[in-house]
Amino acid sequence: MGKTFWGPEKPQPGMEEKAEEELWIQYRKKRDPQIRETFIKQYAPLVKYVAGKVAVGMPHNVEFDDLVGFGVFGLLDAIDKFDPDKNVKFKTYAVTRIRGAIFDELRSIDWVPRSVRQKTREVEDAIGTLEAQLGRTATDQEIARSMGMNEGEFLKTMQRISSTSVLSLNDVWFSGDENDKISIGDSIESPASLNPDVIVEKEEIRRVIVAAINDLPEKEKKILVLYYYEDLTLKEIGQVLEVTESRVSQLHTKAILRLRSKLTNIRKGIV
Repeated sequence: MGKTFWGPEKPQPGMEEKAEEELWIQYRKKRDPQIRETFIKQYAPLVKYVAGKVAVGMPHNVEFDDLVGFGVFGLLDAIDKFDPDKNVKFKTYAVTRIRGAIFDELRSIDWVPRSVRQKTREVEDAIGTLEAQLGRTATDQEIARSMGMNEGEFLKTMQRISSTSVLSLNDVWFSGDENDKISIGDSIESPASLNPDVIVEKEEIRRVIVAAINDLPEKEKKILVLYYYEDLTLKEIGQVLEVTESRVSQLHTKAILRLRSKLTNIRKGIV
């Protein structure tokens, strides 16, 4: 899995990479609008690429051009906040910001049916309560039982949630003021193996998030890394893990719900 799927753009030669590094250093110091414009033009195709990935599986009423428009805000945010000293490639950082901006806007226009939002909250609450009681990851059967369902009904519920709800790792934790926000997605590094256990900075909040990710069942953890860092589509992940695309979608949704419920419990001091 050494290959990263970054779309049509080819890796730049070493000399060009060096020149770009120097541009980033200059931009960080001077905030030159011309350098910013250069970056916008250079990475604009990345917005369309990410929007295309997000568009897969979206309802027909969600327009591709709208997703691109939402994603542009993420690119601008990435350019303004990127820190070349943190040893993360700009493309890796930008993809997370672009995808996050698209998801944020989709949530704000509120196209998800109220009944689905309600059911999503019910599942998240059930997972949080149960895993706080058990002190470990709850199985599908245990979650279903706690919700008064059989396992088949629970899987159907998860399928409905995962096919219509926008859930992502763009949820943030605040460790102080507005400038200290850290997204869950930022806490998964691109690893040598499929283990999101590398910490970029030794902040307590990041440690907590990484620990929560490492507590996930192995398959759910792999899906997060393949989706957010290897940038595979759900279909491609299904081929890697030899399961259906709809099953990958369910597992992705369940992983996000587990993380959110666990982090909510930690915030409240329950665990």
